[in-house]
Amino acid sequence: MASRRASVSLKEAEELALSLSEALSSGDSEEAVKVCQKLSQLSVPVSVSVSSQAYPHDSIRLWVGVEDAQSDTYIPVNIMVSCDMTIAQLKEKISNDFGFAPVLQRWVIGKRLAQDHETLYSHGVRQSGDRVFLFILSAHAAHLTRHQHKMDQEQQRIEGIVESIESLQLLSRGLKADGDVTAEHNRPPPVPPKPPTVAKPAVPPKPQLGWACTVCTFVNKPTRPGCEMCGEERPDDYEVPEIYQPDHAEAQRLQQEQLAMLQYEQAQQEERERNYLYLLATEDQNLILNTAEAECPICYTTLEPGEGIVLRECLHTFCRECLKGTIVNSHDAEVSCPDNCESKLQDREIQALLTKEEHQRFLELRLSIAESRSEHSFHCQTPNCRGWCIYEDEVNEFHCDLCGETNCILCRAIHENMNCKDYQDDLRIRAENDMAAQQTKQMLENMLQNGEAMKCPRCDIIVQKKDGCDWICCLMCKTEICWVTKQARWGPGGNGDTSGGCRCRVNNQPCHPNCQNCH
Repeated sequence: MASRRASVSLKEAEELALSLSEALSSGDSEEAVKVCQKLSQLSVPVSVSVSSQAYPHDSIRLWVGVEDAQSDTYIPVNIMVSCDMTIAQLKEKISNDFGFAPVLQRWVIGKRLAQDHETLYSHGVRQSGDRVFLFILSAHAAHLTRHQHKMDQEQQRIEGIVESIESLQLLSRGLKADGDVTAEHNRPPPVPPKPPTVAKPAVPPKPQLGWACTVCTFVNKPTRPGCEMCGEERPDDYEVPEIYQPDHAEAQRLQQEQLAMLQYEQAQQEERERNYLYLLATEDQNLILNTAEAECPICYTTLEPGEGIVLRECLHTFCRECLKGTIVNSHDAEVSCPDNCESKLQDREIQALLTKEEHQRFLELRLSIAESRSEHSFHCQTPNCRGWCIYEDEVNEFHCDLCGETNCILCRAIHENMNCKDYQDDLRIRAENDMAAQQTKQMLENMLQNGEAMKCPRCDIIVQKKDGCDWICCLMCKTEICWVTKQARWGPGGNGDTSGGCRCRVNNQPCHPNCQNCH
């Protein structure tokens, strides 16, 4: 009797549970309250869950970081799931796909340990790319024996067989006579004949379109330049198959990539045009001012925009005072960049930095330096004339455009209306008969003997040192001379060629014990 009463209560509970489900689905709160009150009176265990139809139906790609007690880091794995999947179902899927028993799995989602009855949706998993972490316990830590593992596998197989049998539809038995209906109804249904198994031909595996990442082994779409998971570059020897047709998402990505490349090329073209216009604008300017804050490398002064000068050749920035001092104190025909680079200051930069008087002195110094460093140079013999030339072997005369006189290069003198032989004979005659000339000659010889004068090692004229250091320059040929060694400071190679005789500062040694800065 008690068993019959319990059966009636359970039947009523099933009907009430179905009514509660319909009331909740239709949103009838009053009916749901009434049904809940009746169910509470029966005291029957009831489970209420949300139907899978209420969740999004699209499958998503879940990013799973797998880690165990022996790993130093996690391994990324991607699996396809649905939002309504419970943690228990997720464990079964990992067990079927990868062989890790559910009892060994611990899922961490959003810094919280997930329970078996909870769904992925309840943990905030909504879209592809959402991240979760799976920690794999060791069999010893989970108290899982090999026998228990085999039993669990057998139980899973049995449950699968039962589910497949329940899903089969039995064949209908047809109609019988009226008298045989009751007997036929009590007779167990016949087992349908088992269809013969036909061996299916082996189907070759479908060719895989894509490239596998060498780092995380994720299979990427053929057209992706880098791994979607870890960013590793696509192998250089991989070629996109001709039969590959990108899906909608990949086609959209390729379109966006092409659009980004066009925008980048357009930005580059615009930048080149701006630079070209800036160069045209600065071409008409003798000095280029700095557009950003900089520091002068000589005096370390902070230069605000517009206060410094940017050199055209090397783009080094200096203040005006330091550049001007470099030009004024330069002893070279070309002024080098003060920042120890090989670039030179342009003439228009030098002219813009100097005053007219300073620029004129700089040009005169440049001419003097060029004359002194030219091996075949000849200075006009007219007193106080600045004219000079560079002659060749077959040239014997130099007509000075400044004073208008014609110089004899062989005699190193001006002897108008006289040839070289007549001039030299006349010079000897005048020296023999002219007492003043004899006295001058004797005075010069005494100065040579006393060391007060010397002959130029190149043109053989007598030169003197009035005061200062031991560096002197011949007034005639502009040869640089060392006073203490009586030799040329430099050889034919110019500045730096120590073959001229004076080897001052070679191996950090002076050229003479009495040397006074001939270098």
